[in-house]
Amino acid sequence: MTTLAGRTILITGASSGIGADLARAAARAGARVAAAARRVDKLAELVAQITADGGTAQAFAMDVEDEAAVIAGYDAIEAAFGPPESVIANAGISLHGSALDISIDDFDRVQAVNTRGAFLTAREGARRMIKAGSPSSQRGRILLVASIGARHVLPGLTAYVTSKAAVAHMGKSLAREWARKGINVNVLCPGYIRTEINADWFDSEGGQKLMAGFPRRRLLETSDLEALALYLCSDAARAVTGSEFTVDDGQFL
Repeated sequence: MTTLAGRTILITGASSGIGADLARAAARAGARVAAAARRVDKLAELVAQITADGGTAQAFAMDVEDEAAVIAGYDAIEAAFGPPESVIANAGISLHGSALDISIDDFDRVQAVNTRGAFLTAREGARRMIKAGSPSSQRGRILLVASIGARHVLPGLTAYVTSKAAVAHMGKSLAREWARKGINVNVLCPGYIRTEINADWFDSEGGQKLMAGFPRRRLLETSDLEALALYLCSDAARAVTGSEFTVDDGQFL
């Protein structure tokens, strides 16, 4: 496993699913983990588990669609651990439904969390990294979690795929802008993974039919993302920036 020893890493949306798994993996790799979510109480079990396993983690409140909350979250993290050298902008939501029927408020909510939230998380992280000396250290790492939906149409998820396509292109733009600031920005596009958000769907007839159409007839595990995500957040990824990585178990071959 790629070492993150000596690094502080912020992971948003860490209360469940991909975020929680990456938080545990980062702790095992030696990082000080700042686990962030809107509701800190939902992070208690994760932090307790990491601590019991010998890792270092702390829960922080952060509503990624609220700029003031993002800044306050970073202030708290910096006071506890110092400025993060690695940031994984993972927080996101999804609403399933026909584009003809979804309310504009729901559409805007998805964009606010998934797209604006990723931008605010990345921008504030970059500001802290630059202030801490990333132009000379070259150790800044930001990973935006998009989705296979950034490149493929996912039926009934127009608002979601729109937001994730924006995140994917945002990653390239930020990588170019911050190339001389010692900050690498990359994008991870996972395929279908069972999470608490979509578990009921994959247990339904429609979900089972979708899965049967995959070449390997299975879903990803959150752990399948660990190695690549930790690499992109480490010193080893010095020469990797502005790249988009698909991990989907061949679901869209």
